[in-house]
Amino acid sequence: MKLSILTAPVVSLVVVSMPVLGQDAGRIDAAFDRFWFADSTSQARGRIDDIVDLGISFEEAFERLRQGRRYESEDSGTIRRSYRGEDGVEYYYDLNIPDSYDPSRQYQVRFQLHGGVGGRTSNQPRGNGEVRIPGAEQIYIVPYSWNSAPWWGDAQVENLRVILDEVKRDYNVNENRVVVSGVSDGGTGAYFIGMRETTRFASLLPLNAFIMVLTNPAIDDGRSFPENLRNKPLFVINGGRDRLYPTSNVGPFVRYLSDHGVETAYYPQPEGEHNTRWWPEMRDTFEQFVSVHVREPHPDSITWETGEGRHNRAHWLVIEDLDDEQKSDTPMADMNLVGETRELNQFIRPGGSIFPRAGDSGRVDVHREGNTIRATTDGVGSFRLLLSPDVFDLDARVEVIANGTVVFDGDVAEDVGTLLRWAAQDNDRTMLYGAELKIRLD
Repeated sequence: MKLSILTAPVVSLVVVSMPVLGQDAGRIDAAFDRFWFADSTSQARGRIDDIVDLGISFEEAFERLRQGRRYESEDSGTIRRSYRGEDGVEYYYDLNIPDSYDPSRQYQVRFQLHGGVGGRTSNQPRGNGEVRIPGAEQIYIVPYSWNSAPWWGDAQVENLRVILDEVKRDYNVNENRVVVSGVSDGGTGAYFIGMRETTRFASLLPLNAFIMVLTNPAIDDGRSFPENLRNKPLFVINGGRDRLYPTSNVGPFVRYLSDHGVETAYYPQPEGEHNTRWWPEMRDTFEQFVSVHVREPHPDSITWETGEGRHNRAHWLVIEDLDDEQKSDTPMADMNLVGETRELNQFIRPGGSIFPRAGDSGRVDVHREGNTIRATTDGVGSFRLLLSPDVFDLDARVEVIANGTVVFDGDVAEDVGTLLRWAAQDNDRTMLYGAELKIRLD
């Protein structure tokens, strides 16, 4: 497969002037400063009421949130950081900040996940923190994983969320140009992240990795859903002479994903081994893929599956309650069920599935056309829809059709509190929600 190269769009930053509100202007400025310069998501949530109580209009709150915080000069070079998670563990990460960092510019970000997880017995960083396969000028984030906190675990999904939130509070990140790449175990981690968390990322770039590693009984928890990979494009490289994950094994699965709706650019390296010696030749192709595939913060279509209520959000869709009695009249195609596929069979478990299932799961496919949303569901009792003024007309009626039945048709009320709650959660100038609908299926 070859990658069709497109011209990256030119983005212009427009600074919106705020209306003058007399003596209240200073109080509103101060309240938003406290919100923006909170140390964490939870601290920002605690400062929402300070803004709401001032009686600010929805329009002004929206424009202030879209403009975002003021960025000032910060340290550049390689910077080591850490934070203590809610689990009590210290998580370290390194930042590679361009020497020419300019706080007035928005910067692309690459998470680079390392390999060799099994050989790391502690949370301590290794090396000097510099990314080993540097590319375009951008901010590089190098987090750390170890044998008791591997990339394929909930702790690391949360770790990447917290790290990105922290970095966005200090550095001017382009929220629609954040990608996850990794080599070997790190590439396998990129596949895992894509099946658990899609909202924050533009694309996934697994290198010298194999999605089927995640089916190892010591790894798999029964809550991996390959259908979720349809939300973001993949850039995949494997070597023909790789002793662990040769193209002869990996290629059929990459083609299978591509044939079932996952946008995939696959660049097999026939002479490649389990290393990145091909990087000088592939660097520009890699970076061009990243440049072209900008995240759409409010995609028209989403498919998402979740189990046991965890990792239940994809952009403007939140699956809230599971109900195995609620099913669509038309069965939903499931990428996890491969059936009798000759070239995959050596890796597929009896019954023809890629991953086993543990406990209940539920899936929702949604598609938006104007103010009309069509949803198809399986095993879901209720879900929430987040409505952004960027793509919905909140002054007009909204219609929701689930499994062929109209389940909502009416007006929605834009709300400053809703706007601020999701802004605190996402810390994202391009992904703002002014209203929400909870849809219950009976």
